[in-house]
Amino acid sequence: MQHHDVIVLGLGSMGGAAANELAARGLDVLGLESFTPGHDQGSAHGGTRIVRQSYFESPEYVPLLRRAYEGWYRLEAESGRDLLTLCGGIYVGDPASPTYAGSRLAAEQHGLDHEVLDAAEIRRRFPTMDPADDAMALYESAAGYVRPEETVIANTEVAARKGATLRFGERVQRWSATPGGGVEVVTPEGTYGADRLVVTPGAWAPQMLPELELPLSVERMVFYWFTPDTDAVPVERWSQEQHPVYIEETHGNGQIYGFPMTDGPAGGFKLGYFHLGTPTDPDAVDRVVHSDETAEMRRRALELFPHLTGPVVQAKTCLYTVAPDEHFVIGTHPLHDQVAIACGFSGHGFKFVPVVGEILADLTTDGTTDLPIGLFDPRRPVLRP
Repeated sequence: MQHHDVIVLGLGSMGGAAANELAARGLDVLGLESFTPGHDQGSAHGGTRIVRQSYFESPEYVPLLRRAYEGWYRLEAESGRDLLTLCGGIYVGDPASPTYAGSRLAAEQHGLDHEVLDAAEIRRRFPTMDPADDAMALYESAAGYVRPEETVIANTEVAARKGATLRFGERVQRWSATPGGGVEVVTPEGTYGADRLVVTPGAWAPQMLPELELPLSVERMVFYWFTPDTDAVPVERWSQEQHPVYIEETHGNGQIYGFPMTDGPAGGFKLGYFHLGTPTDPDAVDRVVHSDETAEMRRRALELFPHLTGPVVQAKTCLYTVAPDEHFVIGTHPLHDQVAIACGFSGHGFKFVPVVGEILADLTTDGTTDLPIGLFDPRRPVLRP
């Protein structure tokens, strides 16, 4: 049986980052992944993911975001890939909405550069938008997007260059702790042993961590690319040179998010509901986007973007793995000290990829981390069966 210092189970966004960081620290790393690098079966595809720092989910995330930005620049330099684009971000809502008020709280608490805009100023600065008359927005220049497929490939390429052994198309059947304090992992190709294990299973967390009975909901989500009316608003105003990433929810109308045209007019203008998913099995996802779903997205999109009237360029499904409180699950396995876990990223985890890799490497090598992860404790009451 092959033996390694550490096995990483899952080489998607978080597992790839963990393998990269662990290999950088000189460990003998084996990574196992069911699919190909940068695949479209989980949560790390679709061309773009938002990065931002004025974090309405909780100000507690901001120190981790600052560390993550350092990691994005480092990964770009190491991989030679174009990953991060800062085109600005705008978070729109009525004055009491979490999207606006929460973003402003995080920005003010941590001294982040930002601007506060009223509805008239939003319309003047970004004529694609027509928010409610009482809407407010927080704008931050240090926001934008990253390329998810490129990120996953970058981490695995760099990890392999640093000596990690990465096996794709090899699905883990089971893992177990061994009496001597190590772990054993079984796939159709063989059995592997290691001193430590990192479990980053994405939507397959319930299958890979059944003993924890984590109350995670795997949800099928859809995102869309619509064609704007560029006679009404010139095409350049929809582009990443002039348009920010955005999040909006006003008077409870359902939070949406999206991006400028990052790949030219032919690529369309991307958006989706942040949470309007349906429960699913990650091995049996309905990948067809139905006409009623598209019609509902169009209806909602027109509330903010009245000129987003052209054809749908494309629509895709992805998976969210959602914790009851929508905070991540990161830490040492409650039953096995030699195992670190990271899952339940609840649709907003990708921007943290570099720092999660660092956290998992800390937990693997030291059993603890100096980075603030108390919010993500796998033992917190909301996760207890």
